[in-house]
Amino acid sequence: CSSLAIGTTTGYRLFSLSSVEQLDQVHESNEIPDVYIVERLFSSSLVVVVSHAKPQQMNVYHFKKGTEICNYSYSSNILSIRLNRQRLVVCLEESIYIHNIKDMKLLKTILDTPPNTTGLCALSINHANSYLAYPGSATSGEIALYDGNTLKTACTIPAHDGPLAALAFNSTGSKLASASEKGTVIRVFSIPGGQKLYEFRRGMKRYVNISSLVFSMDSQFLCASSNTETVHIFKLEHLTDSRPEEPPTWSGYMGKMFQAATNYLPAQVSGMMSQDRAFATVRLNISGQRNVCALSTIQKLPRLLVTTSDGHLYIYNLDPQDGGECVLIKNHSLLGSGKMEENKENNLQPPVPQSYAATVARPSTVPSTSTMPGYSEDGGALRGEVIPEHEFATGPVCLDDENEFPPVSI
Repeated sequence: CSSLAIGTTTGYRLFSLSSVEQLDQVHESNEIPDVYIVERLFSSSLVVVVSHAKPQQMNVYHFKKGTEICNYSYSSNILSIRLNRQRLVVCLEESIYIHNIKDMKLLKTILDTPPNTTGLCALSINHANSYLAYPGSATSGEIALYDGNTLKTACTIPAHDGPLAALAFNSTGSKLASASEKGTVIRVFSIPGGQKLYEFRRGMKRYVNISSLVFSMDSQFLCASSNTETVHIFKLEHLTDSRPEEPPTWSGYMGKMFQAATNYLPAQVSGMMSQDRAFATVRLNISGQRNVCALSTIQKLPRLLVTTSDGHLYIYNLDPQDGGECVLIKNHSLLGSGKMEENKENNLQPPVPQSYAATVARPSTVPSTSTMPGYSEDGGALRGEVIPEHEFATGPVCLDDENEFPPVSI
């Protein structure tokens, strides 16, 4: 959530996301063409690259030194790579390889996994548990949960009726979100137990292909984007806990009547009707393109970031209190020719009424820190909050150490 890596026909680029107005390029490499996978280990110097020129080979680089740490070749094309400070996971169509990131040794090969043509898998970024999730079936929405530290299967979660399309862990690895190929329902499960905690309905009118599913770092929000123009942000709260007393209004009265009525409906119907709707939404100006989203904190305020396959980064303000329609505040071109594009953001969004989201730039309207728990660039250190273990742990990797990664070719 603090840096962005993109693969292009000429190589790859790394950007720092510390400012709304300015996009800082950290590194650019044109040594390998047609890069379709580029994964950076947090904000370290380690980057893993896969190219269409050699789709069965993974190259691991220390980009600040300009050196290759190692490379591995596999039996078929690499579909996805996931990494944290403990493990590096390589996903092929019918097998998964787990490496120890300290020395890149292969620790485990999970063979004969159900056909996984998109390379769908998720790895907890919290290296203390390193849970790995991947499809347990090609025909149903079964999730296989694997412990990447103990190298043992943890459990199987029957998440959806249809095949899986998206998986995502929260920052601590205690929750897992999933969506099926229909894309109408998103579910959140506890980890490692696999109990269903939340169920969100994205929409009922049309099936969509959910391409990006991501939690905010504080696990309060879950974002889902698809091949449509709408991005949905859900709030992870139980309404009965957040609203203990409804005011005596017409809507409150009707809400109670509706809730009572659901007790007389078949379980399947009442369950569908009581699911939560999106807390906030974004209307993109494009449709049909692949995109990746992130919920991040930039300049001490919550933002939604959307990167599209045509090489643009859109930054929106997210109102963590009232939600609603998110306001576009910046559009960056990631391909170097976007100076004109960056100045068009005022034309991309119709005028909106003045609200929190439209006026957060004013110092007088910045919400107090108490209204946004967990949203802090210092990780909460200044406010005495619990710091996520993965954020400040020294971890097994220290890429500033000359001897940390001996240059080994395999």
